[in-house]
This record gives sequence, structure tokens and C-alpha cells, in this order.
Amino acid sequence: MGKTINAGLLGFGTVGSGAARILLEKSELLEQHTGTTIRLARICDTDIVSSRGFPVPPEILTNDVRSLLDDPTLDIFIELIGGLEPARTFVLEAIQKGKHVITANKALLATHGDEIFDAAARYGVELGFEASVGGGIPVVKTVKEGLVANRLHTVMGIMNGTANYILTRMTEEEIAFQEALADAQRLGYAEADPAYDIEGINTAHKLVIMAMLAFGAPVKLSDIYIEGISKLSPLDIFFAKEFGYRIKLLAIARNSCDGIELRVHPTMIPSEHLLAQVGGVYNAFYFIGDSVGKVLLYGLGAGQMPTGSAVVADVADVARNISRGTLGKVASLGTPHDMLKPLRKSPIDSLKGCYYFRFSVVDRPKVLARLSGILGDLGISIASVVQNGRGKESSVSVVMLTHEAHEAQVREALRQIGSMDVISGETMVIRIENLKTLDENI
Repeated sequence: MGKTINAGLLGFGTVGSGAARILLEKSELLEQHTGTTIRLARICDTDIVSSRGFPVPPEILTNDVRSLLDDPTLDIFIELIGGLEPARTFVLEAIQKGKHVITANKALLATHGDEIFDAAARYGVELGFEASVGGGIPVVKTVKEGLVANRLHTVMGIMNGTANYILTRMTEEEIAFQEALADAQRLGYAEADPAYDIEGINTAHKLVIMAMLAFGAPVKLSDIYIEGISKLSPLDIFFAKEFGYRIKLLAIARNSCDGIELRVHPTMIPSEHLLAQVGGVYNAFYFIGDSVGKVLLYGLGAGQMPTGSAVVADVADVARNISRGTLGKVASLGTPHDMLKPLRKSPIDSLKGCYYFRFSVVDRPKVLARLSGILGDLGISIASVVQNGRGKESSVSVVMLTHEAHEAQVREALRQIGSMDVISGETMVIRIENLKTLDENI
């Protein structure tokens, strides 16, 4: 067998415990797969007393991060503490000291990725981040290696299990958002402060990483248009089903002659499409390439053992490369850092697509005609209209689906409609992706 590869783990929480358990309990399997011995030499955390549910050699536990960073025998530094600081500082120092880095920190890479990827390239170290996107689903390796023969046109997916669980409950059991969120929190699928999950920030972090991989271009979090799911009501779920759609929080990246389109928002997709069938806490990633066509990856996008599995997969890759002298055979982002090419970002206002509107209006004559008039004056053609029965204070919901329209015109129409005296509540807008758009090949 090859040399022993020493790894140090910073962060012994949920994901850290999963990764450590696999490294400790499956050492023989990993040796069989990699041809080298991977030794978990040290685990650092503020809490090294609490039981993690499996035996851990006490001599490898420490509170001192310096014992990892300053150890010249440590080959791999695994960062699983999350957040921006001190994670950024520790990761950069480890890189500067020649240690290969594995991280699951999507927020760190989405915010400081350019600095970190540049440092890894300059110091000649490996940077593994499979666990930052998709939990146990091997999406990073798929794009970096499996789809290297393709110009990827579309990367689209359900990238947040918390949001998907909430929408699944709302769809299947016809319950309100807050009730579904409370259940997600009770079951441990949502944090006490769920904002990053339900407002699309967590998904946007992942889309930054996926877009950089897919298009070989620098991408920033500020490049992404973001909407969450907290304003969706059971009425929207009901009408979506009536029209033959399901609502999902989608991350969408497209590369076209108009630039890179980057957005995260609730989306109506046809009920028969594969993405619409992804329920509960599961994630799915949908790719369209010019050679391979359509590819769908599906699985658990979070959790102790699935994400720990992805961490260890990166550790195994680095161990193989060290033992065989093949470090750097695949660049961190697939595309070598000095060959990344900035591409023009397409703003949300330039989007063309179909839309769902739900207006809450006072039940008066000619209201529908006034709404239609404003939309028509701005070139927005109506495909379907539904008006439900009279509700409280004589208010009704008017629901419209449009033909293809420009986002800029839609926003102007909604601005004008919002000032009408017959509007009695906030207008809900949901973008629609149809099957032809989803399954388009180039």
C-alpha cells in the first residue's frame, strides 16, 4: 500500500461527525478503494466532550486549531465549521502552508471563492468542495469530469431540502406555509432561524458554485436574482395544480448569446416533469449539454451521513492524487483558474417567459377589464383567467396566466396595477417554466 495520508478535521458538528465516523469506521474500505491509508489524525472543536454516538480515540481530540494548522505532517485540512469567519482565515492559512483543503462551506465559496480558488491554484494544493452542493449527490464531480465534453446550456435544480419539504407538504396536504415550516423545524429539517433556506439564500450560494463549474466563469452572489417562498399561500398551490403545475423553489442558470441568466425563485413547472416529482427533503440537479442531452441527478441534499460521504469522497480523491503524484490533474473548478473567462450576466429585467398573477381585488364591475387593459397596453397577452368566489370584505382573487412576456414590462404593469384603488392585497407573481423550455437542447 501507498504512504499514509494524515487528515485533520475542524468542526465536529453534524457534518463533521458524519465525516469522522466514515473515516474511522470505513478505513479498510477506503484503503481498498484508494490504495493508500487515510488516517484521521486530529479532530478540533470547541466541544470535544459530548458523545457523537460512535467511539472516537480521545488522543485525536483537541480544542486547539493551531495543532492542525502548524502540523507539517498533516496533509489534508477539512473545514466543517461553516460561516465566513474564522473559516476564511483558517482555509487560506492552510492553503498557504501547503495543505490540501476540503470544505462543505457553500457560503464561504460563494462569498470568497475567487480569493480561495486563486490561492489554491497559486500554492498548488487541491481544493475539494463536493459536500458544499447537493449533500451526497456527486454534482461537482459530474460537472468537473463527467460532463467535460459538453457545453452546458442549462443548470437547473431543487437545491434546498427545507424549502422543498415545505412546498411538498403545502401541495400534498393543502396546509399553510407557517404550519409546514413549523413541522420542518420540529423534525430538524429547518433551523430555528430558517431565513437562509426559505428566502433562497442557501440555494443562491449553491448556484454560484454550480454556475462557475458549468460555465467556467467567475460568478458572484450579487449576480443572482433571489426570491424565497415565504409569501406563497395555499391559494397559489391550489391554482398551480388546477393549471397542471407544481411550485418548486428552483435555481436556474442558463448560458446563451444574451449572457448568463442566474436566478432563484418559486417556479411553476409542469406536474408531469421529473423535477416536479421530487418531493420531501430530496434535491435534484438537471443539466442540459450539447452532447449528452438531458441529465438528472437526484438524492438527499443534506444530512449527517450523506454530506459526510461527500466530504470523505473528496478526501479519498486527494489521498489518491498524493500517493500517485497526480496532484492538480483536475483544476478545482474544472477549468484552470487562469482560463476562467468573465461572461456577461443577463439581468432579470431581460427575462422572457410566462407568468402567473394572483390579484386580490375589490369585487366591483369592470375590474377585470381594467387589469386586462393595463397588461394589454404593455404587450402582455393573457392565456387564462380564473376568478374565485367572493371572500371577506367583498374581495376576490383574480388569477391570470400569461403568454410569453418580458420581465421589464411585467414589473411596470404590476407597478401600475398596484396603485389601483381596487387592489386590496399584495399581488403574487410566479414565473413559469414550460416543458419546451425545460427540455430544449442546443
